[in-house]
Amino acid sequence: MVEEQDKRKKENNRFLAKVAIVGVVAGLLGGGVAYGGLTAANLNSNSTSSSSSTSSANSGDTGSVTTSTSGTTKVNKSTTTNGTMTSAYKKVQNAVVSVLNYKYTSSSSSSSDLYSLFGYGDSDSDSSSGSSSSSKKSLTLYSEGSGVIYTTSNGKGYIVTNNHVISGAAKVKVILASGKTIAAKVVGKDSTSDLAVLSIDSKYVTQTASFGDSSSLQSGQTVIAVGSPEGSEYASTVTQGIVSSPSRTITYNSNQMTVIQTDAAINSGNSGGPLVNSDGQVIGINSMKLSSSTSGDSVEGMGFAIPSNEVVTIVNQLVKKGKITRPQLGIKVADISELNSYYKKQLGIPTSLKKGLYVASVTSGSAAAKAGIKKGDVITAADGKTVSDVATLHSILYGHNVGDKVKITVTRNGKSQTFTVTLEASK
Repeated sequence: MVEEQDKRKKENNRFLAKVAIVGVVAGLLGGGVAYGGLTAANLNSNSTSSSSSTSSANSGDTGSVTTSTSGTTKVNKSTTTNGTMTSAYKKVQNAVVSVLNYKYTSSSSSSSDLYSLFGYGDSDSDSSSGSSSSSKKSLTLYSEGSGVIYTTSNGKGYIVTNNHVISGAAKVKVILASGKTIAAKVVGKDSTSDLAVLSIDSKYVTQTASFGDSSSLQSGQTVIAVGSPEGSEYASTVTQGIVSSPSRTITYNSNQMTVIQTDAAINSGNSGGPLVNSDGQVIGINSMKLSSSTSGDSVEGMGFAIPSNEVVTIVNQLVKKGKITRPQLGIKVADISELNSYYKKQLGIPTSLKKGLYVASVTSGSAAAKAGIKKGDVITAADGKTVSDVATLHSILYGHNVGDKVKITVTRNGKSQTFTVTLEASK
């Protein structure tokens, strides 16, 4: 008898396990499948109850129960459709574009014909005369990203995107929110900040996005990312998340950057698109995501955006000069607000210091070294302005020209000191 009961228990457990697996798979396949399973369960659970010819609703503390004649369920027309972030999205939706990067590819004519057959080629081809096996150069869609139109001036609409989105492009096009594809011109680009500016004819611009103040961001603040994940097929995709960290220092292309960390879903193709706050303002340009750790573990919900305050500084220079000539100090730093008390103690950083940049290294012969700044100093101000993160320091430095003198205030051994640095060009 005991063995028989154990056998039944095992069979029940296997059944429950199968149900659980089916539930998980249904969830992965999509809401329609999961909803169908839920409906079937509800029908089964109510199969013993009798039909009612009247309609009534009984409310309780946890919700309400509605009873009606079979087959007469209706859609509730009063359902709210304007979510918290819907109005924010509407302020940028027609300003977000897909950015197409075309590159020349060399191939035989038969190969080129194959590209054309499947729509990958471009009408602008540079082919040489000769036999069918002769070499051809054709423009081929190489990659896709996103961008956002932020202003118009002198008959042009200006778009900010990532440098890596248009890197190496022989031709750039954008797909507007309306679905229309038009040519775009590269105004300027900067690999260090990973930003680029494009221009289009302003007659195509129906909406521009405005920039918000990224220095006022707080962890936990709701944001949305808008763009074309996995390409223009999914243009105008909106994902929602929070600001995981308003200021995270990372290394990109051997350069230190301060970025906004968010858990809003950011995928390939989102690069160059806007990160938007609840006021509908662009507070960052989505640039990258962390998909795996150094140990190879899969990582989810770690995307990064370039802060809007730095974006504005860079794009203004790119529009005026087409490039960035960057003054630099010649140091590597760490944001002390990101260090816990243990590391602060190990580095000798006074507990009273809440904001500033710890100087981790100073390049020999650099502007900072010549001025007397040393490893272990904590930069607290530049030009008399408080320095709280790398982006703030960059913003102050980029407001100067190479050769300008800048006063840098540091804390050394618990005492404040000010050094005058003659800015040098980045190498």
